[in-house]
Amino acid sequence: MDFPFEYDHGAPLAFGGALPEPRNFDESRVVVLPVPLDRTTSYVPGTRNGPREILQASSHMELWDDELGVDVHGVGLFTLPEMELPFGELEPVMEEIRRVAAEILSRDKFLVTLGGEHSITPPLVAAAAAKYPGLHLLQIDAHADLRDSYMGTRHNHACAIRRSLEHAPATQVGIRSMSTEEAKAAPGLNTRLFYDVSMRQDPDWIARVVDTLGDPVYITIDVDGMDPAIMPATGTPEPGGLSWYETLALLRATISQRNVVACDVVELSPIPGLMAPNFLCAKLVYKMVTYKFGTAGGR
Repeated sequence: MDFPFEYDHGAPLAFGGALPEPRNFDESRVVVLPVPLDRTTSYVPGTRNGPREILQASSHMELWDDELGVDVHGVGLFTLPEMELPFGELEPVMEEIRRVAAEILSRDKFLVTLGGEHSITPPLVAAAAAKYPGLHLLQIDAHADLRDSYMGTRHNHACAIRRSLEHAPATQVGIRSMSTEEAKAAPGLNTRLFYDVSMRQDPDWIARVVDTLGDPVYITIDVDGMDPAIMPATGTPEPGGLSWYETLALLRATISQRNVVACDVVELSPIPGLMAPNFLCAKLVYKMVTYKFGTAGGR
């Protein structure tokens, strides 16, 4: 909308708010897609509010990165409107997410998807795998998400990586919760698990994780992969998990050594009045963008 006068103002539903150098879709290298799906959450619902709260928090985020000494917003970050997803069966929902992601990736954008529940990841991986042959998936998560079906659907959030394996092999990090069914199935699946209880016994665990990855890479981050002390706002919290700096170290190593082509951050279930988890997610997204575009080693 045009106004007869100008003043500084925020755009609360655009990642980063009022960026100093806003870009349109064509000019932007990064495209943010909010997908507020909340259909199969099995403990605490609320992931439908995750994308909006991440975007709102991001409008209060400083853009200078003190770790790398850069401000990467100039590469262009464009936020698409929230998807409005059909009711009824989940198959059309998954297909619509895949179609929209494929449209974005076909234009050579770095796609950042904000969830929503983890069931959005398989169609995103499918779109990325079609665009980038040889794709490998890196998952940060408390849960293995390797069930073949759960609560009557193969598209449940607990099946997210099992469905994703239909499109790409995976490396799973921080895992500390799985069913007996998953534990029995895992050795026969095309995935490598790093269990939270033991992975840090090797001081070079991050290098070992990166060594398992092919190239290119899609990153999916379920926020319950982090310690609930810093990420309590999630529907299925688990004790243990990655610290903030462990998460960043893994992401920086991965992005500097592999061609990361897209990512998602899912399963934020905002807690009213508690802003820190929302802001953490916004900062996490911006850190990945910074690692991707703000270093000579990023690809």
